Amino acid sequence: MVKGVARRVIMVKSPDPKLFDEALFLLREEALLKGSEDQVLQEAQQVANQYLHRNSPLVSYQSRLLPILAAFFGGAGLASLIWGFVLFLP
Repeated sequence: MVKGVARRVIMVKSPDPKLFDEALFLLREEALLKGSEDQVLQEAQQVANQYLHRNSPLVSYQSRLLPILAAFFGGAGLASLIWGFVLFLP
């Protein structure tokens, strides 16, 4: 909660309204002194996009699914190869 202080706010609209409508960033006093308004806005949009990718259930599910599938099919292939040698080589 902000009390008794005037703060500058950046509002970033969500590219995917299923998750959230907008993100609000409270700027520090020195934020605009270090960079232009466009740089500050781009950084806010980048942070919002990173948050979406990190916390979206679909993105995190897909990033975990590939190693699991690779391990499963690699193990199945290796087991098939070993059984093939055991059964068909004297």
